[in-house]
This record gives sequence, C-alpha cells and structure tokens, in this order.
Amino acid sequence: MLEKSLLVISTLFCVCSLSSGSDSRPNVLVLVADDLGFELNPYGNNVIKTPNINDLANRGIVYSNAYTTVSSCSPSRSTILTGLPQHQNGMYGLHNGYHHFNSFDGVKSLPFLLHENGIRTGIIGKKHVAPEAVYPFDFAETEENNSILQVGRNITRMKELAKQFFSMQSKNESFLLYIGFHDPHRCGHTHPQYGEFCEKFGNGDSGMGKIPDWKPDYYSPDDVIVPQFVQDTPASRKDISAQYTTISRLDQGVGLIINELKQAEFLESTLILFTSDNGIPFPNGRTNLYNSGTAEPFILALPVQKHKQAVVDNAYVSLLDITPTVLDWFSITYPQYTLFHRDVKLTGKSLLRDISNSDVAFGSHSLHEVTMYYPMRSVHKDGLLLIQNLNYLMPFPIDQDFYLSLSFQDILNRTQTGADLHWSKTLKEYYQRPQLELFNLTSDPLEIDNLAYKPEYHNILTDMQTLLQQWQNTTWDPWRCAPGGVLQDSGAYKLNPTCLPLLNGL
Repeated sequence: MLEKSLLVISTLFCVCSLSSGSDSRPNVLVLVADDLGFELNPYGNNVIKTPNINDLANRGIVYSNAYTTVSSCSPSRSTILTGLPQHQNGMYGLHNGYHHFNSFDGVKSLPFLLHENGIRTGIIGKKHVAPEAVYPFDFAETEENNSILQVGRNITRMKELAKQFFSMQSKNESFLLYIGFHDPHRCGHTHPQYGEFCEKFGNGDSGMGKIPDWKPDYYSPDDVIVPQFVQDTPASRKDISAQYTTISRLDQGVGLIINELKQAEFLESTLILFTSDNGIPFPNGRTNLYNSGTAEPFILALPVQKHKQAVVDNAYVSLLDITPTVLDWFSITYPQYTLFHRDVKLTGKSLLRDISNSDVAFGSHSLHEVTMYYPMRSVHKDGLLLIQNLNYLMPFPIDQDFYLSLSFQDILNRTQTGADLHWSKTLKEYYQRPQLELFNLTSDPLEIDNLAYKPEYHNILTDMQTLLQQWQNTTWDPWRCAPGGVLQDSGAYKLNPTCLPLLNGL
C-alpha cells in the first residue's frame, strides 16, 4: 500500500514536470490488442512467453480490475477514443461492411481534441471506427488504406511505419501514437488459409509469407491453460494453442514498437498504455458482459517510474478512463459541449490521480454484428457484478467468426450428440438468459450462481440497479427505460425525460 501511495505522488509530479519542462515534451503511446485476455506473464500465465509485455509491466502499473464497457471491437475502440460509452457516442455496433455503425457527427474525440491543442496524432493498424471527421489522425496507416494483415499483424511493417512516424516528429511538439494490433483476433472467417488465429501468417512456411522480425513460438495443446469459463476439450485446447502463437507475434510487436520509441529518443518522455478492446473470442468471452467477456489486461507505464518490478493496483479502472488520462497527461481540459442539446460529460477518471477508492465499473453493450441485437447493461462493484439483459426473451446471438471456431463447433457437436461438454453450462443455458444476473465474483468466479432472484440479496440488487440507472441517466442512455417502458425526452418531456410504461409484462 505504501508503494502504491508513493507511486501516485510521483505520477502527479511527473505530469507537472513534463508538461512544463522546456527539454521534454510529454507524449503518449497507446497499444491496443485485439480480443486479448490474460494469456500474459504479468497476469500469472507462465506457460506462454510474453517477455516484452512483461518488461513493460515491470516498469509500470498492472491493473487487476480493468474492464471494457462493451465487449465488441468498434464500440470498444470508440470508447477508448472518446471516453464516452457506445450508447452515448453512437457506435452501437461494428463499423465494417454492412454493419456500418458510426459515431455521431458531433462527438469530440481524443484525436480531435489533441489536434485542436497542437498535439500531433498518429494511428497504425486497426482503426475500426468512423466517421473520419470525428476520428481524424494526422498520420494514418490503417485498414482504410492498407491490408489489415500488413498494418495489424505484420510486425515488421508496423515497426517501419512507427519509425517513419517518429522520424517526422519534431522534438518541440507532443504526440499521441495509437497502435491497433490485429492480433490475436480470429481469422478463420476472413482468412482461413492462415489458420484459426492467423497463426500461420508470416511464419515462413510455403504460401504463408515471412515476417522478418517474428520468431513464432509454438505450444502443445496439452500445455496450454484453459480459462475456467471455456470447455476443457481437445478442440478448445487446439484453438488456444493457435491463439498463443498469435500472441507471441503481438508480444514481439510490442517490443519492436517500444524499441523504435527508444531509438527515436522519446521513451523517457512518453506515457505508455497497453490494453485490449474486449474479451477473448471463446464461450463466455467477447460479446458478453460477463466478467469473462469484459475483464481486460491494462498496463500503464510512466517515464518517471524507476521500480524494477510491476506494481499491482486493485482499483477498478475502465477503458473509459483512457481519454481523461491522456488529456490530463497533456494538461488539456475536456470541453463543454452538447450532443442533441444534452450536456456531454466524461464519466471516466484520470489514472494519474489517486484512484485508490475506485470500486465501480459500468458496462453498456447493444450490438456486435448488425443482426446481433442483444442490449445489456452492467455494473461491477466491490466484487459483485449485475447484468441487465434487456432483450432476454430472445436467444443470445453468436457472431460469424466465433461460430466457425473449433471451440464453438465443439460445443455444437457435443450438444447434438449428447456428449459431455466439459463446460460449466449447457448450450441452452448460454442462449437463454434471465433479465437480471447478479454474481459474487469472489465466491463464484464462473458466474453460475445467479443471486438476483434470491430474497436475501434484494437490497444489494436494488442498490446496484440504482447505481446503474444513475450512470445511464448521466450518459443519456436511450435504452434506460427498456424493456418495460418507452423513453420520452422531447416535446413536453424535453426538460424532464420520463419512462412511460408499455404494460408489456416485462
């Protein structure tokens, strides 16, 4: 606890000294993995090899209770880059293809605000948000003007682009560089020739190409660690072993980018943040608001930190905290503005301040793919998790690339033949969910024992529902009256938004 307190003090000093110093301009490097979980050395997995992420953790803060607000790629990235939940910024689902979701035109994103304040911005890799006017970057090499495989998985190409960005950077100007790795996202749906997780892409085998800077690590399915919430079968183990190999490419890519930062002599003035967008693409993971779908790795390294091993912080943090943290690092005040004549306020916090009392994290998920309408809202507090499933009379939807995965096909096949699933639930239980789910994550990490309908938890349930409702009101959640009512917030109700009953029995 003493170490943590001293760290907070030094962090605050660091913000002031870097912001005011004439020799060192403050900079930010944001590293975002794609569908990464806790298959990392800093989070206790000693089977996989992630030495570069481990090195970053050893000079940073490792957050043990970090959460995305939404378990879907584009919506989550929109929260990182705006500080606003998806229901407030408008990125309700995926941006790509016929899903075609976009943030509202009036949103003032992080790159927009930084540019307005004279800070150069760059993005390399997966962007997956729009429109361009809302998310402008001065330097942009993304899937919009490149192959996503080349700018998101070819770590040699990504290294070269980072070197180019740094070579163009004035020492008298601050920057934010956002790296969107596409690893370890599945690719069986889009590029099946490269394996389940594109683990063969660039490995030097015939037809796979060669990534010069990548030395693939391979793992036996017998050796991998199967997360508790995934079925332990040969199929899932094979899936995870491929995932591990792809994570080795991610880890080596992190090392390459940070080395370029160092070679350009910016390491000692740069805040580095490493995280992922959502849970792993396995059962109970991505697209779920369960703890298994929203808990994220989150590492923050500050240039003034000189300790030789990771400091673990148990405070609750959220991807909504990234925008206020970056703005704080640059001493920029979030502007006053409105969306649809409603005040916009950040509900996240700066991680450069004392967050020792932070014990709440909210969740808001509406869609993933355009056909996957299953809105959910959630709140984590003091080891408890409340989930409200608003469309609970419909079966929980499955996305395209997860459907084709070894792990999900294994569940389908075992369900069809009546074989043992080796899983904590049945497929029917996975599809059919109650309106309310309340779990004690300390005593029930598998999230099986639903406490929401137990009389002895009535007061706790009510308190958490009230807390969640307050956040929904603050963030102008259009779904805050669902499923039993309709929101009226214009005309006669403009000054007093009201939930009117539908009398639909829900």
